[in-house]
Amino acid sequence: MQEFIRKFEKKASFVLSGFDRVLFRGLLRALIYPDGMKAHLSRKDVPRRLFGQHVERTTEALKQASLAEAKALDRPIRYLASSRVRKEAEARKLLASDPVDSGLVCVLTCVEPCKTYEMYRNREAKRLELVYRERKCLHLYHYYLDPCFGWMHARIQTWYPFHIQVCINGREWLARRMDEAGIAYTRHENSFPVIEDPVRAQELMHELVAQDWPRVLDGFAHRLNPAHDELLAPHLRYYWTAHQTEWATDVAFTSSRGLQHIYPQLVWGAITAFSSRDVLRFLGKQYQCHFAGEVTSHYRDRPEGLSIRHQANNNGVKMYDKAGRILRIETTINNPADITVYRPKQGDEPKQATRAALRKGVCDLSRRANVSQRANERYLDALSHLDTDQPLGRLLAPMTKRVCRSGTVYRGLRPWEGHDLALLALIQRPEYHLGGFRNVDIACDLYPRHHASSHKRRAASARVSYRLRLLRAHGLIRKQHRSRRYRITKKGQEVCAALSLAQHATVQQLTAKAA
Repeated sequence: MQEFIRKFEKKASFVLSGFDRVLFRGLLRALIYPDGMKAHLSRKDVPRRLFGQHVERTTEALKQASLAEAKALDRPIRYLASSRVRKEAEARKLLASDPVDSGLVCVLTCVEPCKTYEMYRNREAKRLELVYRERKCLHLYHYYLDPCFGWMHARIQTWYPFHIQVCINGREWLARRMDEAGIAYTRHENSFPVIEDPVRAQELMHELVAQDWPRVLDGFAHRLNPAHDELLAPHLRYYWTAHQTEWATDVAFTSSRGLQHIYPQLVWGAITAFSSRDVLRFLGKQYQCHFAGEVTSHYRDRPEGLSIRHQANNNGVKMYDKAGRILRIETTINNPADITVYRPKQGDEPKQATRAALRKGVCDLSRRANVSQRANERYLDALSHLDTDQPLGRLLAPMTKRVCRSGTVYRGLRPWEGHDLALLALIQRPEYHLGGFRNVDIACDLYPRHHASSHKRRAASARVSYRLRLLRAHGLIRKQHRSRRYRITKKGQEVCAALSLAQHATVQQLTAKAA
């Protein structure tokens, strides 16, 4: 990220990183499997033949308890006939027609798909069986203007096992904190084109991650179902997970002209130059031949402007512009199990950290924030090599001429043909960015048929050594100290990115850019 900021420091005013949208889910873990539900019904002394009556009574009592606050405050309660209706837009309409400064805005009710229990009559076994499957039931959406989190909503499922969903917006949180701190700002939807004190704003943004989330979310669960202890049991407590997180890094430019001058080139370069290996590297994963997931990249022309999204196994990075002068890089994590981090196992000492999958629970929310921030930084660093101010001919001209290093004359490179082009394409592979590369790594790719005998392997290694000396002489790679590994230099990254763009571009695209 620092390379991107240094490149555009005259055009960018500040950078702000933090959660944009976080979707929490609460589960009663003792009730999400049939044996646990059977034990609960046994404690309630409910026989299987009376299961339906018990569920109806519990559901009706939950509805009344959940809607009691709205009825007491005379807030709107609206039933939506279709789950496809945009609930947030409907809630904002109700707020505009019946405004409130703080607290509950409205309650929207809607029948939606869910996982719940059903007593199934097994005719072959001649008995009733409790089955956990997909059905539909009524959900209650509570929209709030919360004093702490601003505009937000919480949802509860009215049938067993009463799942809860809480959705907050990090920029809403920041706006409230900046108001309290007396920091002036200009807001556009969920972005801030102008902030008086961006350093202090970033500090406030970090405080959101450090919240005591179980306590905060338990408070919303109590508001959704005040009769929880009476209807279920005091010992049944919700286990909270971060079902979906969006971590956004906003680069605010001083003017819309400054961003719009470079944004089309960034989008065009990202869609043509970033490969599947790059996408995996952004998300902290090294490319492996046995990777079984799906990696996709696509862009969309929105009314607000162009956006590009890269996705791998339901986790992704996207880029779009906000308010005409904010470049936003956003990492979305839906599948944390696909990401590995250093953490201790549950119950172990903090010093006993090992490489393990990122957990969905809120206990790993700070780790998820770190993973997302690093993904945004990798993406911005990659973008910094796409848009260059100098023409392609001026960039490549020095490397096509002979150079003299330590009394040895090296020929110029031929970047458009033969092994030179293949070599330049190889050294920019994402896995080599992470760990560097060796002679044998390049030889395996450039000369795959030369591994049948030791003589051919030595010949391939000698050819690669010569070509690596050429790249070092032209300043495109450097050798690591006390190692046989090489790394691509900043100049090499610029040259390879420019060549990759030119290789993927059509004549029509190049003509349009030249015009």
